[in-house]
Amino acid sequence: MNAKLQALPVEERIRVVEDLWDSIAADQTALPLTAAQKAELDRRLDAYEIDMNKGRLASIAVADILRKI
Repeated sequence: MNAKLQALPVEERIRVVEDLWDSIAADQTALPLTAAQKAELDRRLDAYEIDMNKGRLASIAVADILRKI
């Protein structure tokens, strides 16, 4: 690990990571979808349009996962 980064307090390193992640997320053209990813998204959208099942709230899904671990 870079010694300058290692010297920063953990809270500051977390902030640096968050800032870096935000800068990556803001540039949506940097990582275009692969053909397989696009096909999967299209398949999921088609399935949703057929049954209109909105799925579950994320909080419910997370609670179910936490109960299982």
